[in-house]
Amino acid sequence: MSRTPVRTALVGCGKVGRIQAQALRSLDTSEFVAACDPDPARAAAFAEEFGVRPFTDLRELLRDGGAEAVSICTPHPQHAAPAVLAAEAGAHVLVEKPLAASVDDCDAMIAAAARAGVKLGVISQRRWFEPVRRMKRAIDEGKIGRPVLGGFTMYSWRDEAYYRSDPWRGRWDTEGGGVLINQSPHMLDLLLWLMGDDVAEVSAYWSNLNHPYVEVEDTVVASIRFARGGLGSIVSSLSQKPGIHTKVHIHGESGASVGVETDRGATFIAGMTAIAEPPLNDIWTVPGEERELARFEAEDRAQFAAVDATSHYHRLQIEDFLRSVIDDRPPAVTAEDGRRVVALIDAIYRSGREGKPVRPERSR
Repeated sequence: MSRTPVRTALVGCGKVGRIQAQALRSLDTSEFVAACDPDPARAAAFAEEFGVRPFTDLRELLRDGGAEAVSICTPHPQHAAPAVLAAEAGAHVLVEKPLAASVDDCDAMIAAAARAGVKLGVISQRRWFEPVRRMKRAIDEGKIGRPVLGGFTMYSWRDEAYYRSDPWRGRWDTEGGGVLINQSPHMLDLLLWLMGDDVAEVSAYWSNLNHPYVEVEDTVVASIRFARGGLGSIVSSLSQKPGIHTKVHIHGESGASVGVETDRGATFIAGMTAIAEPPLNDIWTVPGEERELARFEAEDRAQFAAVDATSHYHRLQIEDFLRSVIDDRPPAVTAEDGRRVVALIDAIYRSGREGKPVRPERSR
């Protein structure tokens, strides 16, 4: 077992870094000690605000900062290098979604953590949404039978100001893609987690429909065949102004269904907007529970009013990760979970490029 609290540090003092820093500063399981960013002014301002030591070089932080666990909040293609460095230095690593921008990077991160014997996890805080956990309990208790059909639909919006807010956005080399790799990983994780199965094959199309000022796709459609015979569908888009909804629905072999609207309108932007509406179950046809939706909604609206939803669920997941370090157990969202999402993203991109169904890359 590790010491309590765990000495923590953060890499990448940008928008989502602020959300994580608030949790690292407030949790009893965390002693927030250092922050790192290549921009000296940003690192210094961030460190002063949160009362930690500033660094511009991760190697120096790992050598002199005293961190036992590091949270990586850099752009997606820049996740692997600091994660591997931290693991090699003996620090546990939590990474913002997605785990990385490529399957090879995921494998390098997982291998480094395994060699060093440290924990490696990935942020997927929507697993802690009350309606999502309700769905998971119902599925685990067999209330819908084996999940056989799952769907993820996102009709959201991003404007030109969003893409101009950070120089790395909207470019293949610095973002790794568009709506699929940036806005979709949370819901892809929920779809895979709730279906409880690996993806066997993907057939997909993706395009840029109405964002001519960026290189990357703003819309994806895909069909999935799962290993045990289930099917899935994905429609993920940033082309609906001002944003409509984001939903994940799971249908069981018994004919019963459960679903969640995780976001109303456009999905929130870390550091720029807040979560304005609570996540709610929007479908619930479990036998004997068909009339429970009103009660579920009342409970979830009351919970939403009692917390800052923009940071609360990050805080719950970060606490779980630190507890996994303290108790020497796997985190609730593992690196292997993160790799499955990235392998699905990679397969969707490959299917769209090659114009044929493809299989996700299996773990090595």
